[in-house]
Amino acid sequence: MKAMRPITFCIAACTVALLTGCTFVKLTDAGAGVNQATEADIANCERVGIVSTRTRDRVGLQRGSAKVQEELTVLGRNEAAGLGADTIVPIAERDGGEQSFNAYRCRSD
Repeated sequence: MKAMRPITFCIAACTVALLTGCTFVKLTDAGAGVNQATEADIANCERVGIVSTRTRDRVGLQRGSAKVQEELTVLGRNEAAGLGADTIVPIAERDGGEQSFNAYRCRSD
């Protein structure tokens, strides 16, 4: 059996990593202070804006649905923190690699 060349191995390893759904989006310190909630949880909250998020749902092949959803939520939390929000609620189900969230301030400072 012939040994795999280093460049071929590197390309194969990178392809596998991409296709298995690596998360490319990191939660910021500010985003960590933002929770995801449902409409039922925001009765006493003030809406401060809307955040729209987008990530790749395909990298050659279709990415895992859970990973795409996780990235959209992390992006939403990061963006909402910039609006002074502490809670996000999805406006609708995700559409491919896109989703929008209402951003709320629920905690009093």
